[in-house]
Order: sequence, then structure tokens, then C-alpha cells
Amino acid sequence: MDIAHSIQSIDFLTEFSESVLAYPIVLSTHLTCIALFGGMILATNLRLLGLTFKDVTITQMVTSFRSWKRLGGTVMVATGVLLAASEAEKYSPNPFFWTKMIVLGLILAHGAIFRRSVYSNTEELDRSPVIPVPAKVAAILSLILWTAMFTMGRLIAYWD
Repeated sequence: MDIAHSIQSIDFLTEFSESVLAYPIVLSTHLTCIALFGGMILATNLRLLGLTFKDVTITQMVTSFRSWKRLGGTVMVATGVLLAASEAEKYSPNPFFWTKMIVLGLILAHGAIFRRSVYSNTEELDRSPVIPVPAKVAAILSLILWTAMFTMGRLIAYWD
């Protein structure tokens, strides 16, 4: 708790958390990015599963969302770090927060594991007569992990 107290006691973080405008604006931005990012993740995974967007190639889907996902992910993480750091004492004992951090690590591992075979290999996936099993596994795991991430993020607010 001493570390958490030290973090949230940094002047600009204290001013931020007590701000009538800044904190709600950053929180709203974080939630908006989650919604937009989550929608793009959902659409991509549904395409990888072959369930929808069949008139769009996997390459088109992944390529068209890539820069938006990077931007949205960066803003989402930056605002999340700011929100968590400004209330570090509240978050540090919260099991939902730590579960969310573990899931975030699993999401990063997922991306590293499937980057070469799925996410950077979309043209080969498009040429395949059926969507390969690794792509479907990647999509299912992604849906599970991101659902867990969003759920844990929401549950943070309900732990006392």
C-alpha cells in the first residue's frame, strides 16, 4: 500500500483524480475506446471464424482495422494507466484489477503466439479453401480473453 499511496500522491495524479472535468473526460474516453476497440476485435474474430463479413477478405478486415486498433489500444491503455495510477490505493487490493492485469498479460502472449501464423499471415488464410484451425483457435481465445478483460474492468468498480 505504501507504493500505491506514493503513486497516487504524485501531484498531477492527485489533481487529476480530484478534477471535476479531467477525470470524467478521461474515463469517458477510456470507455469509448473500449467500445470501439471491442467492436473491431469482435468483427475481426467473427470474420476469422467465418461467421460473418464473408464478402470481405480476412486481409481486408485485418488491414482496415489495424491502424485504428493501434490508435484505440494506445489511447485505451494510456487512459487506463492514468485512471489506475490516480486511484492506486483503491485498485491495489482489488482482485478484479489484478485479474484484469493477468488477462492483459495473456492477451499480449496471445498476440505474440498467433502473430506469425494468423494475424500477419492473412493472405494465406484468404487463399485457404477453409479457415485453418489455428486461425479459429486464435479467434476463440481472443474473444474469451477480451470478454474477460472487459468484464474484469467493469467488476473493478463493484469490489469493496
